[in-house]
Amino acid sequence: MSPSRQPRDDGSEPLVRGYAVTHPPGAVVLPVGPGWDQLLYAASGVMTVATRAGSWVVPAHRALWVPDGEAATVRTRGRVAVRTLYLASSLRTLPDTTVAFDVEPLVRELLLHIVQVCPLDLDRGVDAALVTVLLDRLRVVPAVGLQLPAPRDPRAADTAAALFDDPAQTLGEVTARVGASRRTLERAFRNETSMSLGAWHRRARLLRALEHLADGRSVTATAAAVGYSTPSAFVASFKQELGQTPKQYFAR
Repeated sequence: MSPSRQPRDDGSEPLVRGYAVTHPPGAVVLPVGPGWDQLLYAASGVMTVATRAGSWVVPAHRALWVPDGEAATVRTRGRVAVRTLYLASSLRTLPDTTVAFDVEPLVRELLLHIVQVCPLDLDRGVDAALVTVLLDRLRVVPAVGLQLPAPRDPRAADTAAALFDDPAQTLGEVTARVGASRRTLERAFRNETSMSLGAWHRRARLLRALEHLADGRSVTATAAAVGYSTPSAFVASFKQELGQTPKQYFAR
């Protein structure tokens, strides 16, 4: 399904478009041309979104803002109901960097409704009000720090890709394969991601764990899949990073 883009009565294109599709497992680059910002949301399921700046895991109560010019690849492990809002970048609505937001119930309902009734004509009072309320709410909710920044150094990038693909691996196993010392990689990760290699690995484990948990896997199975020796160690790490246990996090 293509983003809705029926012309307005005066022949011009609408400034707000919607896109609704259920993706099967796999990876896809969502359709978007130059001049459009994106607000990505998973109505059900969980998706991982990768840009040049890094990766974000987006479960059902999170949304991801991707500004114009930043290509985004969406990866899904299961079927995901993706709801995307496209806003003309000329509107200058939200930040010019990729950022994730918590989605409160009002924002969820607004977003789903707007995507359903798109395209919007901002010269109409009702349409303009819908977008104004949605963006006003997003501006006041806190951004969430579940980004996994991407290093640019080739060996650090290879290390990051290997750890994100299989976070249960040890750092020793991965660094041996990429042919770089731990010290060299530590320096590259700190310089390019502002995180130590160990902290980056822990964050990768957490983000991949979110995918497993959102797919309905148990805490015990998830802990083992991402390399924790015990479920209690995984829950403690999860709570330290997100301030909630996995059960509390997915109770929304």
